[in-house]
Amino acid sequence: MTLPVFDTREDPGPNFMKLLIKSGLGPFEPLAGVASELPSKGITFPHGTTIAALRYAEGIVIAGDRRATEGNFIAHRRIEKVFAADKYSAVGIAGAAGPAVEMVRLFQTQLEHYEKVEGVNLSLEGKANQLSQMIRANLSMAMQGLVIVPLFAGWDLQRKVGRIFTYDVTGGRYEEVAYHAIGSGGKDARTTIKLGIKEGMTRAEGVSLAVAALYEAADEDSATGGPDLVRGIYPIVATVDRNGFSRLADAEVATASQEVISTKSSAGGSQ
Repeated sequence: MTLPVFDTREDPGPNFMKLLIKSGLGPFEPLAGVASELPSKGITFPHGTTIAALRYAEGIVIAGDRRATEGNFIAHRRIEKVFAADKYSAVGIAGAAGPAVEMVRLFQTQLEHYEKVEGVNLSLEGKANQLSQMIRANLSMAMQGLVIVPLFAGWDLQRKVGRIFTYDVTGGRYEEVAYHAIGSGGKDARTTIKLGIKEGMTRAEGVSLAVAALYEAADEDSATGGPDLVRGIYPIVATVDRNGFSRLADAEVATASQEVISTKSSAGGSQ
């Protein structure tokens, strides 16, 4: 296979998605005209649910539950919804699971492609804008039911602070001040974080609050999976700070989950 050659006026430069489109490999086109027929044919597909992110003193915590659903059925119990976009950013997905994971892979490749072509890392603001363009490119698929709404967070190397970005289905990009949560359990997760967040939280406090938010979301939303002590399935939790992206070990998340459950039990359980 030979690499494509472009006229200087049409060179896509460091934009990997434009490179695919100009090469006739548009990433959001293959299912166009087909997705709208899936529900009528009784074909369903897994959906991912709750993702939460919050700022603590030294960075960002981002966490997601492990459940994917098809209608009222549990499709998967161990799906991963939180990924490293690059060394200093993370993305969590909610919506149609298959296309969402593919979008994350394309986003990861785009950031790596930019770095190799330009020789520098894209700014956090630029990364957020790139993801916005990908969501907008998926709008036709979203109108057919394959909706993807990610949550993006990272460490801003210029401002020396953690930042959180949310999106709508049209690609609209919005920056949150301290926290946000998306997905079917997002409202309950946001409420929990709102009641517990405070200035200057430590990493441990941020992780505990993120796990508690997912626990409360799972308690109210059937599509969100809570900690499964029998199977040993716990949320995926990661932090992004000046040292970069770091995914917490399952043992650490298990400890945080058990502490949340113990606190609920000592308080008399859910009201």
